[in-house]
Order: sequence, then structure tokens, then C-alpha cells
Amino acid sequence: MIYQAYEMNRAASIQMRALAAIQGMLFRNSLNPLAHTFAGRSIVAACDVFEDLTRRYDKPAFGIDSTVCDGKNVAVHEEIAHRRPFGQLKHFVRQADRPDDPRLLIVAPLSGHFSTLLRDTVQALVPEQDVYITDWRDARQVPLAAGRFGLDEYIDYLIDFMAYLGPNTHVLAVCQPAVPMLAATAIMAADGHPCTPRSLTLMGGPIDTRIDPTAPNKLATSHDLAWFSQHMIDTVPPPYPGALRRVYPGFLQLSGFITMNAERHLDAFKRLFHSIVDNDAANIDRHRRFYNDYLAVMDMPAAFYLDTIQRVFQEFHLARGCFTHHGRPVDLAAIKNTALFTIEGEKDDICSPGQTEAAQQLCPNIPAAKRRHHLQPDVGHYGVFSGRRWRSEIAPLLRDFIRNA
Repeated sequence: MIYQAYEMNRAASIQMRALAAIQGMLFRNSLNPLAHTFAGRSIVAACDVFEDLTRRYDKPAFGIDSTVCDGKNVAVHEEIAHRRPFGQLKHFVRQADRPDDPRLLIVAPLSGHFSTLLRDTVQALVPEQDVYITDWRDARQVPLAAGRFGLDEYIDYLIDFMAYLGPNTHVLAVCQPAVPMLAATAIMAADGHPCTPRSLTLMGGPIDTRIDPTAPNKLATSHDLAWFSQHMIDTVPPPYPGALRRVYPGFLQLSGFITMNAERHLDAFKRLFHSIVDNDAANIDRHRRFYNDYLAVMDMPAAFYLDTIQRVFQEFHLARGCFTHHGRPVDLAAIKNTALFTIEGEKDDICSPGQTEAAQQLCPNIPAAKRRHHLQPDVGHYGVFSGRRWRSEIAPLLRDFIRNA
């Protein structure tokens, strides 16, 4: 009933949103003498903030239409290279003649946000890489006939994507997909698959969450799996295409994210209010660019969510050496020819330092010359793959690593 209650509340807010929009228009009108007063601007700001807080944020666009290659501005356009029911490969095609650039697959998390959360990641890498990204679908849009999608099926998709892209592809897995991508690499290596990744970069991923557990890690172990199934899973209602599919609703994930840093988000919207009053366009734009991505959420298939809770965060299968894929044991020792780079943020409160680096010890047969670890000082989880430190300090290291691999 969680989903139904959410939809009812959303429908009930439509009239209030309409009234707020009308009031905002009245106090923006230059013919209204109050529009030029502090009180009038405050009413406009309150209406705008209310609208921002109550509207549903649709899937954002990447909006990457150009980049700089060899000092020249070149056009970029998106293409869907490979499509499957629960996700697709999106290709950022540059109008530049750079046939020797490494091909890079960015594996975006399936953890409540759309792949556009990695816009900054793509922007920093597209000038020197031929970039593809996994674009996972909102589970409420996937018909029930598409079948089950759990952690094993997620790995199937990764292997299929790698096979589509071909040999010598480099992979960057950001956050949650670090575990399934490392497992997929081991499976492909054990099978002698010609499209086993040339290099694998794991960034802020939960390889071993027994190391310095964070608040999300502790939450996962504070209840048994039945509790998560009972309290976090619901059925998609009509008229969505995925009606009757069991999902972990995106709005529940978002509420968890916001609760973790409630004071910071409250301060952000207070600043937005004052920026609107002061007509500070730069700060308004900066706020909305971030929250247009952050507040746009998607539903996860229930099987995938519960598999991940149990196998990654409760029972630590990969870290303990008992991870399986459709019942087949996964042996990380099979990885020998894939270069491995692990990247962590010193202040990461989602995947604490050490959790991702654990992959280095779990893959004993990768030569020392093909390994690298980097701990980025003074950044949190999102700072590892977006923002100034990512662009100026981390991305150059990653580009060099891929080139050397």
C-alpha cells in the first residue's frame, strides 16, 4: 500500500501546486506594485521552493552536446547502441577523428538514481575516450512479461554489454556495480572470453562492507531479509507499464538519502529561497542543476534490491569467496590480465575507505604492475566521481591508467 499512498498524496498536491503557481505569477507581474517589494519577492520565493519540493522529477537529459578534443570544440550526440528490457547502452558519439582513443564502458549504479547522476563523470572522460554508459530503466516502466531481474541477471547484462562492445574495452564501475562488475570480469576471465575487460576501475564500491561500516551498511545488517521484503517492497500500481511488478520504490530510496543528510538539504533549500529573493541567478541555477538530478529517482526490481541486500551487504559473498552466478562459484583468482584500479574518497560516508580497496587483495593473480589504488583526500562519496576534485585530480589519474593499460 506504500505506492498507492504515495500516488494519492502526489495527486492531492496538484491543486496546491496550481495555486502556488498562480500566486507566484501574480507577484512576478511587473504591474503588481508588491512585486517590487521584499514581501512580494518572498512570496514568489516561497511558491517556487514549494514547487521544487513537491513536483515529480522526470528522468533528466545528459545534455552533453559538445566537448573539446585537441583544443577544438567538437559536437557530441547520443545514440542507443544496444537495447534490452531493463537497460540499454548509451554511446556518446563525438564528431572527431580519434580512432585510437580507448573504448570505455561506464557502469552506472542501479540504486535509485538515473545514470545522468554521472553526467560530470562522462563530461570529464569523453574528450579522450570513446564513452558508453549503462542506462538502466525505471522498473515501473518495464512490463511484467520481461521477467525477473535480480543480481544474477544484472551480471548477465554486464557480460552481454561487454560482448557487444568487443575486445579491449575498459570499464569504470561507480559505486554499487563494483561488486557485479568484478564478478562479471572473473566469470569472463575464467571462460577465456575474448571481451574480458582490458582494465577495470572500481570507484567507491561496496566490495567488503565489513570494513568500517557506514550508516547504510549498518542499516542493511540491522534487520533480516524478511523485514526488508515486508517494509521496502511494494507493487507498481496501474496505469504504469510495469503494473503488478514488485519493486523497491525510488521515493523510498530518496527519503533514505535525504534523511542521512537532512540538515544539509534543508540548508540548501533555505539558500534557494534567499537566492530567489535576491534574484541570484547563478546560485539558483547551481542549486537546480544538482537537485534536478538528485530528486529524479527510479524504482528498482525487487529481486535485484533484495539480492543485493542479502548477498552484498548482509552476507558479504564476494568478500568471503562464496559468490555465485546462477549457482556457479565465482573465482576472483581467475582475473589475471585485467588491470585493476580502485579509487576511494577520504570522507565517503556511503562506502568508507578500505571497502573498495579490498578488491586488490581479493584478486591475487593480477600482476603488481597492473594494479593501482588511490585515496582522494577531502572528498565524500559524490566527490569521487563529480565536482572540482574529480575533474582536476581524479579524472587525470584514471585517463593515465587506462592509457597505460
